[in-house]
Amino acid sequence: MAVTDEAIEKIKAMIVSGELGPGDRLPPEKELSERLGLSRNSMREAVKALEVIRVLDVRRGDGTYVTSLEPHLLLEAISFVVDMHDDDSLLELFAVRRMLESQATGLAAGNASDAEAQSLIDEIESVDPNTVSIDDLVAHDIRFHREIVRLTGNGYLASLIESLSSQTIRARVWRGLTEQGALDRTLSEHRAIAEAVAQHDSALATSLATAHVAGVERWLRQAATA
Repeated sequence: MAVTDEAIEKIKAMIVSGELGPGDRLPPEKELSERLGLSRNSMREAVKALEVIRVLDVRRGDGTYVTSLEPHLLLEAISFVVDMHDDDSLLELFAVRRMLESQATGLAAGNASDAEAQSLIDEIESVDPNTVSIDDLVAHDIRFHREIVRLTGNGYLASLIESLSSQTIRARVWRGLTEQGALDRTLSEHRAIAEAVAQHDSALATSLATAHVAGVERWLRQAATA
């Protein structure tokens, strides 16, 4: 494990143990690095990484605070950034998901009844952009994609995509936390896909789903090198 990732994991352990909670101020950098047995440089890099994903809030001249995110979101975000730095497997997962889910969406457009297509639109309209939380957005994302895959009528394909999708949830959480406009973009792209399914336009539905998942891939590549 890289030294910076070790520092991130040790800060995570402080949150898991309850030593640090939402809104708490971290000890000064020198004190914290000595307590955790890490260099001040690695501690500084860890704090910077956790600030990027909105786990920590660095207030110049005041100190560094744990943000007010729900505890489980804090832990998901921290785990995700460590995993992302370990290898490229997450990008490979998204590439496979893009290939399979785009074709599944095309099949769904050909199979869906008018009532089933309307249920996709109803799912999107159930999300209130003014009150939706990150948890709610991710839950909606999972329901939307699961329903589209169900409409293929292929249980094996649905099971395969479900397995892939479950391994990308932390990436969805992190994108929702850090990317400006993620909520509006997600709902807009979902609506375009649902409308293509309602029109039974398989080619358009396939293209829109490809672009939708590819957009997450592009964001992930940029985030990994930030």
